[in-house]
Amino acid sequence: MTPEIALQLFGEAFFLTMTMVSVIVAPSLAVGLLVSTFQAATQINEQTLSFLPRLLITLATIMTTGPWLLQNFLDLFERLMLMVPELLI
Repeated sequence: MTPEIALQLFGEAFFLTMTMVSVIVAPSLAVGLLVSTFQAATQINEQTLSFLPRLLITLATIMTTGPWLLQNFLDLFERLMLMVPELLI
């Protein structure tokens, strides 16, 4: 395996990881910001008020984007498995 191939594989895996994390975390971050703004405006300091909406949005995001994320992961894994003979040389 040449260093170029190793860097390419690492780059693809890193990009996929960052994509998966950002797709899951970004909606939760946005909802957390909205809830925090609401709490600051109304001066409600309830900890569970910010937790439950973020949890529900995160679960909904995983449910809706899960098949797409899994397909991307399986595509990368399949490419890696098909490249094994070429990587061993």
